[in-house]
Amino acid sequence: MSGAAIEVVLFDLDDTLMAHTRAVQEAIALAQSTAGGAFAADDTAAVQRRWAGLEERHYTRYLTGELTYLGQRVARARDLLAPYGIEVSDDEALAWFERYLVGYRDAWRLFDDVLPALDVLDGYRVGIITNGDLAFQIDKLQRIDLWHRLDLTAVRAEGSIDEPARQGRVIASGEMGVTKPDAAIFHAAARAFDVAPARCAYVGDRVRTDAVGAHDAGMLGIWLDRGRDRNPLTDHAEGALPAGVPSIPSLLALPALLA
Repeated sequence: MSGAAIEVVLFDLDDTLMAHTRAVQEAIALAQSTAGGAFAADDTAAVQRRWAGLEERHYTRYLTGELTYLGQRVARARDLLAPYGIEVSDDEALAWFERYLVGYRDAWRLFDDVLPALDVLDGYRVGIITNGDLAFQIDKLQRIDLWHRLDLTAVRAEGSIDEPARQGRVIASGEMGVTKPDAAIFHAAARAFDVAPARCAYVGDRVRTDAVGAHDAGMLGIWLDRGRDRNPLTDHAEGALPAGVPSIPSLLALPALLA
């Protein structure tokens, strides 16, 4: 429980609200089934694990500025296909990734606990802090029906808000130029709601990136430990949860923690 009254509840998006890992696995299985050749014949679970590793490696390179947003897509597609003797140009890699995205988008789903939890968070303003491209994450929020449900609008790098009359806020690293767990992105979210960080709770599936990052920024950082639904690649990869940072097994436990 926080020492200050919480006014704003902020969430990570992928693998916290939306079942990102599950959608990725379904999209890779679909990509294999339509590919033919050695790629299609390989063990699906092994391909899914390798793709998850490539996402973690190359998306992190994008977040740190080493690769562009499209560059990380090229690197992921190229590295996935290379072991099967498939060499692709940048344009071919991007075309492959666009085909993969069709299956990924079609598999976007909320976790079962999301809407019931949101329904009982009356009295709180709600927002999203995500390490991702703003336009892509907005598309995701619209497709999973959270954009209007949470009355969301985008926050820009200089602090402006697209539609100030809307109650929710989306803060994306691709727009802000800073990524979680840097305190600056959490502080930008607090400013967007015109509250002190201590008045904010932040919930995410990653220990250091989400829960500890928010805690160190002065918020109530909360680790969402989904158990078997954790991202298997990042499960405990960010270290143990320190004292003073609570965890919950489901978003259904969030209202009691905030009470």
